Amino acid sequence: MTTVNDLLKLLVLEKIGDNEFNGVSKTIGSPIVFGGQVLAQAINAASRTITNQRVLHSMHAYFLEAGDLELPITYNVSIVRDGGSFSVRRVTAHQKDTTIFILSASFHKKEAGYNHQIELKPNIKQPEELLSWTDMYEKYGENLPKGIQSFLSIKRPIEFKPTTFVNPLDQKDLPPNYDVWFKLKGDVKGLDLATKQQILTYISDYNILTATLNPHASKAHWGNTITASLDHSMWFFREFDFSDWMLYTMESPSASSARGFARGNIFTRDGKLIATVAQEGLIRPIKNDK
Repeated sequence: MTTVNDLLKLLVLEKIGDNEFNGVSKTIGSPIVFGGQVLAQAINAASRTITNQRVLHSMHAYFLEAGDLELPITYNVSIVRDGGSFSVRRVTAHQKDTTIFILSASFHKKEAGYNHQIELKPNIKQPEELLSWTDMYEKYGENLPKGIQSFLSIKRPIEFKPTTFVNPLDQKDLPPNYDVWFKLKGDVKGLDLATKQQILTYISDYNILTATLNPHASKAHWGNTITASLDHSMWFFREFDFSDWMLYTMESPSASSARGFARGNIFTRDGKLIATVAQEGLIRPIKNDK
């Protein structure tokens, strides 16, 4: 995948029955299905059953089994409630006879109300000052560990620019946070809000567990740690577009018992808070039995 059009072909599901949809998978460099893909496809399925113009405002999901890249994923949507202001959907994802994922999503009618938000970090580096993942691969690829080389070489419909460049060979502990600018590749005009929310959901599963590993970077890295998304929640606040860079700021308040918890906020470049994300992930050290 190289553009937003390629991404949409992945996220927009095939309808195969009443409230039942099929999806396929694309790797992002991992041997299993990317969690952000399943999240976004499930939201696509849930949104397709909303007929009253209500807008997604929150979702909560659990990853139950690793997805097989070679098998289709079937999404079944249950209509839990259509109330006076809110509509709730439950989505279950299957591969063959195995349930791999469950999600609940709530949609709200448009209403006027109070408005406030936290502020964007001051003095944060702008994307024009930073190297993208593509830039890092082209500039430093030969000097990076093979696993990182392989990951950065994957073509993606999103460009990512971390606000700090960390040398993976330094092996020193870092603060429990991580900030990344991102921007879609290709024509982003004319996307409706539901579609933009599905794309943002896909992006939200990138990078977030990095904040949980940073405080242990002197000994922990992606090559000696088993990582996986366990659950994922997201709240959507405001309308937005993808015409400019957006900032994903992440922090990890805690890690324990081979699990790391992280939360993040997604802002437009001019400081509008679009969404908040929370995720707990498996960060299990690989034991050396020698």
